[in-house]
Amino acid sequence: MGQAPTYERLAALVLATLALPVFVAVAVAILVDSGRPLFRRQRRIGLGEREFEMLKFRSMVPDAEAKLVDLLASTEHDGALFKMRHDPRVTSVGRFIRKYSLDELPQLFNVLRGEMLLVGPRPFLPRETDRFGEAARRRFLARPDTTGLWQVSGRSDIPWEVAVRLDLSSVENWSQLLEAMILFLTLRVVWSGRGGY
Repeated sequence: MGQAPTYERLAALVLATLALPVFVAVAVAILVDSGRPLFRRQRRIGLGEREFEMLKFRSMVPDAEAKLVDLLASTEHDGALFKMRHDPRVTSVGRFIRKYSLDELPQLFNVLRGEMLLVGPRPFLPRETDRFGEAARRRFLARPDTTGLWQVSGRSDIPWEVAVRLDLSSVENWSQLLEAMILFLTLRVVWSGRGGY
């Protein structure tokens, strides 16, 4: 797969260390609200269309995947994504941590393992990538991200075609300045809690 930049891993280590109290608080909240497991492990598609296991704090009921088939027709997002603004599988703690993207914090460990970057295209589930067009597949020329142009431009609120263009733009026009800008905008979006569900 090749080596991820060392500075990305160092940044992830610093961020994970600083966020340790938040990790503990979220973990305790999940345990009290709905028990174990604390994490949701999903197979995602990364660089070169290789699969890897992405970590997130669990924001849904433990049997969320089994209940998905009954909800697919209720998606509120076009394109390959399944999104519901009021998904009945999301727990009470899950709604809060999703709004402020706290469920994404464990992905810092994916960055430490070299599977993801801090900034880049969003990693998708295998069933979602099956619906990609040829243009959308160009996102696999780069490692997936914990944040990117898509997320800071509207998160779940923007149309699929726009999301694809934003992801491809970040792959094809990457620079350290663009990365710094996206990281700054990510903090603003997370603080506001807009577009997350």
